[in-house]
Amino acid sequence: MSHIHKSFDRRDFLRATAGTTVALAAASVTGAAATSAAAAPSNLSIPKDRIGIQLYSIRDKVSALGFAVVLTELARIGYKEIEFAGYTQSTSILGRQITLQEIRKLLDDNGLRAVGSHVGIGNFRSNLQGELDAAQILGMPHVGTANAPTNVNTVAGYRAAADEFNVWGAAATARGLKLYQHNHAGEFAFATDQPSVRLYDVFLKNTDPRHVYLELDIYWAYVGQYRYPGFDPAAYVRNQPYRYPLFHMKDGDANSANANGFDIVEFGAGDLPYEKFVRDIGPRASHVGIWEQDTAPNTLPNPPGSLGAAERSFTALKGLLG
Repeated sequence: MSHIHKSFDRRDFLRATAGTTVALAAASVTGAAATSAAAAPSNLSIPKDRIGIQLYSIRDKVSALGFAVVLTELARIGYKEIEFAGYTQSTSILGRQITLQEIRKLLDDNGLRAVGSHVGIGNFRSNLQGELDAAQILGMPHVGTANAPTNVNTVAGYRAAADEFNVWGAAATARGLKLYQHNHAGEFAFATDQPSVRLYDVFLKNTDPRHVYLELDIYWAYVGQYRYPGFDPAAYVRNQPYRYPLFHMKDGDANSANANGFDIVEFGAGDLPYEKFVRDIGPRASHVGIWEQDTAPNTLPNPPGSLGAAERSFTALKGLLG
């Protein structure tokens, strides 16, 4: 199976940045990141030797330079796990689009592992087995979506969505894979028909823990706490640790002028309570920490731009998890 598609309908992953080049010099960690690392707790359930990256963070470099250059640089920085946001790129190989098998070889050659991929939820409805095929070709243990379970924000709507995920999840389990859903803030809102019921709780309760897993985006969970108070993001993981194999380690800087309460920043440059979070989730399961920064392509100077943000954030993450 070698189908190529632009699978992630939430984001324009292939938006190219004309004239972008990459500087491969090491970048220094920010003072704020160093401060965070200095007080790092130990014996955490997020291993420091498996730090991952969501490629959406450096989408400009993937589009401009191609997977070969970018994966080589990520391996040099020290990343081990790669989460995809689509499998295409603007740079072709020998005048044609890169295949999944070629991407797998690039991963293997650089000592990297595909840990998961964000897929548009419509792809699971229309091409479930094809998406599972792609995951197996790339050698990833997880395949998921960053779309909300549904746009019908009622208890019945989320129950119906849970039923749908259970079917997809069972199919993934049969192939030796884990299906996951990545949250934003909206999942933590209250149901429009039952204002005392949180939508995320409906989804969690009605999805089968044998077949449906969660990727907690920690930044968006804290935005959810800011906008829809009354829950502790760490408590979800502490109560069902094995349902959360993946985290998005995205940092935020408090800003009351932002409706979300925080601006997205490089890891270690914000003030989300990461040290408390990683302590509070407990040690009962292992979770892959994946760096993501939606705003990284805007990082100056450019070059190194988003790859500079990737390197500084890796250093800060490794310090936190040290």
